[in-house]
Amino acid sequence: MKTLTCIVIGAGYAGIHAMNEIRKNLNNGNKKQSIKFVLIDKNKYHLRKVILFKPAVTDEDICIPLTQLFPEGVELVQATVTEIIKAENKLLLRSINDVVQELRYDILVVAAGSIIRRPEESQGGLPLATLNDAINIRKAWQANLRQAVEEANPLERERLMTIAVAGAGISGIETAAELAYHVRTDAQQLGLDPNQVHISLYNAHERLFLDGPGKVAMKLEHILSDNGVEVVHGSRVLREEAGSLSLSGGVKLPVGLCVWTLGLMPNPIVKQWGLPVTAAGFVIIDESYRVKGTSGIYSIGDCASVINPDSGRSDGMTCKEAIPQAARLGKVVAADLEGQSAPAHTSYMDSFSIGIGPKNGLTWVHKWGIDFIITGKMGYRIKQLTWNLGSSIK
Repeated sequence: MKTLTCIVIGAGYAGIHAMNEIRKNLNNGNKKQSIKFVLIDKNKYHLRKVILFKPAVTDEDICIPLTQLFPEGVELVQATVTEIIKAENKLLLRSINDVVQELRYDILVVAAGSIIRRPEESQGGLPLATLNDAINIRKAWQANLRQAVEEANPLERERLMTIAVAGAGISGIETAAELAYHVRTDAQQLGLDPNQVHISLYNAHERLFLDGPGKVAMKLEHILSDNGVEVVHGSRVLREEAGSLSLSGGVKLPVGLCVWTLGLMPNPIVKQWGLPVTAAGFVIIDESYRVKGTSGIYSIGDCASVINPDSGRSDGMTCKEAIPQAARLGKVVAADLEGQSAPAHTSYMDSFSIGIGPKNGLTWVHKWGIDFIITGKMGYRIKQLTWNLGSSIK
């Protein structure tokens, strides 16, 4: 009997869960079929991208070796996919040693994820887009604090202890809250007055949390304020240059550091692979995650345009949505192999968990027409649980 090859591209949240779910479903329902599983990623680790703010404030390691997640049963390939030759069911890969390799597939899952938007270089500041970016942000505010210790001019010292976070999505909120705690803690240890630390979160909109009700947004803002984060609504950061922050409306303010958190966009590499994409760059799929106009190719997660066939509602780019997509994909692949009817996508319930600094969080769930809100340590525990579930940490 022919051995089938199932390849998953991408070891982000969608990719690692897709590999687990496909293995579980195929091994349980198709035991007579020999299947080879291959996971391809440019890194040899899974990056816990949802907590990218952690290395910006602490030395916490947010990388999990793929050998730890998949100790057996999966061939791990560290390489970049350069081409998908759909007519021949094969991929071209380029390894870190610049070696080109060819791999054939019977089942291919494109879970290339997303990338974090970066500002133009002329806009200055530091983006929070990669692991190195996070480390550089930490070095920058720590250097500013050390300089503040020696600074005799009170206005200049205040500038050095001022941080602007540009972009008030979930990432911006969590980053600002963590900075507010850790920068003040370090300032106090250096003999500085922690009350002189100013953390401002700049929001282009008129309120936070546009994905949820206004009352949740207000509660979130109150918690941020209590934690020492000033939220500035209706103000867009234009650039940071030589310690001066330029805002929409012509306002200029002194600042020691500007951190950009500009949200996500689908990984642009999927366009290079010749897959059908929307105007925004998402892979076009049917209601069961099959890539339109292809055979044996599926796509889920941040890079795919996942739409509820009943409501027309699009899934968001979060790991809480990627995990159930992966669970359903396992069943879809098994059904397709067996020539049976496959399940269709359904949306995840309305809910969000947001970290608001160490041991503080807010969880909102909308169910049965009721808004459930949990805050404080319990809210943080729920958030921590979703972070761990996203990375298959038990």
